[in-house]
Amino acid sequence: MAKKVVTFGEIMLRLATPGYQRFSQATEFKATYGGGEANVAVSLANYGIDASFITRLPQNDMGNACRMDLQKYGVNTNNIQTGGERLGIYFLETGAVARASKVVYDRAYSAFSQVEKGMFNWDEILEGADCFHWTGITPAVSQGAADVCLEAIQAANRKGITVTCDLNYRKNLWKYGKTAAEVMPELVAGCDIVLGNEEDAEMVLGIKPEGVNITGGHVEAEAYRSVSQQIMAKYPRVKKVITTLRGSVSANHNSWSGVLYDGKTLYEAPTYQITHIVDRVGGGDSFMGGLIYGLLTYEGDDQKALNFATAASCLKHTIHGDFNLVTVDEVEKLMGGDASGRVSR
Repeated sequence: MAKKVVTFGEIMLRLATPGYQRFSQATEFKATYGGGEANVAVSLANYGIDASFITRLPQNDMGNACRMDLQKYGVNTNNIQTGGERLGIYFLETGAVARASKVVYDRAYSAFSQVEKGMFNWDEILEGADCFHWTGITPAVSQGAADVCLEAIQAANRKGITVTCDLNYRKNLWKYGKTAAEVMPELVAGCDIVLGNEEDAEMVLGIKPEGVNITGGHVEAEAYRSVSQQIMAKYPRVKKVITTLRGSVSANHNSWSGVLYDGKTLYEAPTYQITHIVDRVGGGDSFMGGLIYGLLTYEGDDQKALNFATAASCLKHTIHGDFNLVTVDEVEKLMGGDASGRVSR
């Protein structure tokens, strides 16, 4: 029987400038959809997992189009609530070489930002689920979203469902009067598996790695053992801490790897040199989607799960849009060492 995963968060209309144009140059935008937890759900659906995405969409053509897009990729949308006035939007300017990418949010008063406790029947939604996933973006949107996220985590805890979290610190989102450091610890306390990077750990949990310089194009995996140990000491429920290791040589060239710590062993994935990035937005979500799939599929083999996540995310950097539209076969081929990119006939 297929494993079932439930994710919860906001999905937005993504408007990206064509190619590498700046906002000031663009006369048109490429419209797709995206959002942390939706991206994870799409990845999992591609891998054959029963993936449900929970959100709130406006009852209008944009909300309907968004729902249809999710359904196209096999995501279960049955428990999406309708209401509110608008779909959130984010604008993307893709960087190149020494110029970084830029994101501008337009999500105030979105349908999702106005969710409230009691809107979702979490006991019913989570029935039969193997995993519940959320990210730090969700509680950053509004107090209501933070409250509902906590509701879901507590329901999952009662049911014995594994809770996964991507800390995902976004400084531009925390606007409603509370900081990530005030809100996130209570939510993270209910998690079994935590993913993050060096900025997330410091800004969200106040835990800082030592001797790390991500702008040098190389990141030492061992530097994260202490961070993982500190997270586990602070949050006893956490069983695994995973860190994505991105070395930024330029906007087009990143090194990419990850480490997983289970309280005893620090597993390290191979390092990929992604020399011609097509689109890095959603890279962390594609890693999380791959990790959840790996942990559910290769039970007891954390190294293989980590390797799958890293390879899946490496491939995402070659795909336009937020969603990682790759198959298990394609990921396993890269895991096996075939990075030739030869035509498949």
